[in-house]
Amino acid sequence: MKRRFWLAITLLVILTSAILSSRSATVKKAVVLTKKEAKANAVTSAYAGYVSDIYQTAGLKTTGLDYPVFQKAVTGYYNLKQNRKLATSSSVVAIVDFNKASTQKRMWIVDLVKKQLLLNTWVAHGQGSGGDMPTQFSDRNESHQSSLGFYVTDDVYYGKHGRSLRLDGMDSGFNSHARSRAVVLHAADYVCENTIKQLGRLGRSFGCPAVSPEVSNKIIDLIKGKNMLYVNADVNGYTSKYLNENFVADFANPADSSMAITKAGL
Repeated sequence: MKRRFWLAITLLVILTSAILSSRSATVKKAVVLTKKEAKANAVTSAYAGYVSDIYQTAGLKTTGLDYPVFQKAVTGYYNLKQNRKLATSSSVVAIVDFNKASTQKRMWIVDLVKKQLLLNTWVAHGQGSGGDMPTQFSDRNESHQSSLGFYVTDDVYYGKHGRSLRLDGMDSGFNSHARSRAVVLHAADYVCENTIKQLGRLGRSFGCPAVSPEVSNKIIDLIKGKNMLYVNADVNGYTSKYLNENFVADFANPADSSMAITKAGL
């Protein structure tokens, strides 16, 4: 009896120890996960604060640039930067919002480091995309439609529209045929206030983001040479790997940015 009693006690002690050990491991794991989640939330919150600070400091709301569009553009910029698609010295983003009519100044160029709006102006969309308001977008040749997504600017050349800027589409299936379609940024006489007064809208291109001759050289000089152009519109089906915000969790503070997020946390 005594032997059975002590055997039962021993088994009970072993079982209790195992249960307590398991609970301790679970608690430790939960604590680690909580700390990781808290850190991730803190970094995400800091990133949102960073974007919001630029938006407010640059006075972008008063110019009509919607915050969610700006946030997507900045997210794309840092994804492209992390993937070494942009110049090391790049700090400027160009944004086109085709949620807005052609009568509105729907192109913005923003310096993220200086937190400054450099330019807000008109930009045309493709003939095949619609009248005053673009509603259809394509990456097909001869569609004469605008293409959505992230572009990286390249070199300047002189063509039938004069001084122009080559663009490389970064979003496969949405704008990756920009080169073969000859989608470039160029000047066009139909992008002006007089055209709006005469037609009730801007003139339209064959799919290029055409701008006014008065500011075309300034735009080209600001964004040429591996900077980012983002063309936005709320349409079903558009996706981009460059809108992935997971990069925020291990973002390293680049030398040319004022962003206060590091791998070590805040």
